[in-house]
Amino acid sequence: MARRFRSYSDFWPYYLAEHARPATRAVHYIGTLGAAAALLAALAALDWRWLVAAAALGYGPAWFGHFFIEKNRPATFEAPLWSLVSDFRMCWLFLLGRLGNELMKHQIRR
Repeated sequence: MARRFRSYSDFWPYYLAEHARPATRAVHYIGTLGAAAALLAALAALDWRWLVAAAALGYGPAWFGHFFIEKNRPATFEAPLWSLVSDFRMCWLFLLGRLGNELMKHQIRR
């Protein structure tokens, strides 16, 4: 049974907990940055095939991380849009050096 979230602010701590292992987050960063690069390439080249690449680059590493590192089910299956937003949010916070504070705020440890 899928969890129900009333708001994004309810979902965010759940998302972080599902990404507690640093290795899981690392493969997410690789996938998120790869997907962002493919999206930019799609815009620059006006070629829809880059959109397919963006999906593969984004979801492939992330799902690998969940199935083989974190050993849980991707949050994408429960809340696809909020999960996508959270992938970019988590990556952005990591790049800014602020993810550690967010993990501590929500008591996420591994």
